[in-house]
Order: sequence, then structure tokens, then C-alpha cells
Amino acid sequence: MSTISAPPERVSAVILAGGRATRMGGVDKGLVEYHGRALIAHAIERIRPQVDNVIISANRNHDRYAAYGDGVVSDTVAGYAGPLAGLAAGIRAAQTNLVLCVACDMPNLPPDLVRRLRAELGSQDAAVAASSDGLQPVVALYRANVLPRLNAWLAAGNRKAADWLATLDYAKVIFDADAFANLNSPEDLI
Repeated sequence: MSTISAPPERVSAVILAGGRATRMGGVDKGLVEYHGRALIAHAIERIRPQVDNVIISANRNHDRYAAYGDGVVSDTVAGYAGPLAGLAAGIRAAQTNLVLCVACDMPNLPPDLVRRLRAELGSQDAAVAASSDGLQPVVALYRANVLPRLNAWLAAGNRKAADWLATLDYAKVIFDADAFANLNSPEDLI
């Protein structure tokens, strides 16, 4: 007699594109061209095959971002509160129990990112990517049930992603450092 295994949990991706991009001169970083396409297009090309849907967290240019994802959300915390505010907005919009978070300026994300993070998640709150460069706090697979704790963290005025992770039970998953090279300035685009 064979057993039927349950299908894997669905995963939504939240791609963070809502920052001020001060090191990029204030332009909307996700829409900056890199090798002939917007940075966000590179991230989506890497992530879309690994997830069930893509939510873009952006605080401007919603019409332009709508062409790339399955939905666009904005921070509910005022004043460009950082990546955690984007993550919270994305988790709120996700209709899955698992939510992958990545940044729009990482064009080399691994094609097995979700599979490897999911394999280490277990019963923990999150599985977080790491490399020889250290923990990558904006590249993680979260359980959506962390949202109330994240909202409370943000409401208390906290913003630092690494400090937020320290409050969670998480697995660290090691990847090659090149996978998380992020393009923060015009010089990085060359």
C-alpha cells in the first residue's frame, strides 16, 4: 500500500523595492537598467520558478512595478521604515503560509534558494541565507505567522533586520557569497 504525501506548502515571494536608494542617487533602484533590463526583472527571473506568486513591495512607481509581479504593496509604516516594513506589507498580502523575502538589487539569486531554505526550515520561524560575508537578513524564508510579532517590532520603533532576526528561532543556510551580490550604487552597475 502506497502512502500519498501532502503537497508542499505554497510559497509567496516578497521582493523588496521600496527603499530610498540613497546610494543610487535616490532613483528607484528596482527600475534601474542592468544588462538591458530593470534590476527587478533579474530578481524575478531567478525567483519566479521557485514560488507560487510574486509580490513587489514598492513605495513609488506602482504602475511600473505592476508589470513585473502578481501584486504591488506599499509600507504601512510611514517614512521609508526599511526592509522590515516592506516584509510586513508583503506577508500581509501573501495568501501562503511561507513567504520568501529577497531584495530587488540581487541579480544572482540561486536557482535553488527556496528548495534549500525550505529544507532547513523545519518547525522554526525562518530559514535565513548566509555566506562567507555573513548573514543575509533580507534573504529568508519566513512562516507567515511571524507577522504579529513583526508588526509589534515595527510599532515599537525598531527597524534593524539583523536585530529582528535575533528575536526569532531560525536556521542559517550557507550559500556562495556571489549569490547575494547587491547593486547599491551606479558604480556597481558597471
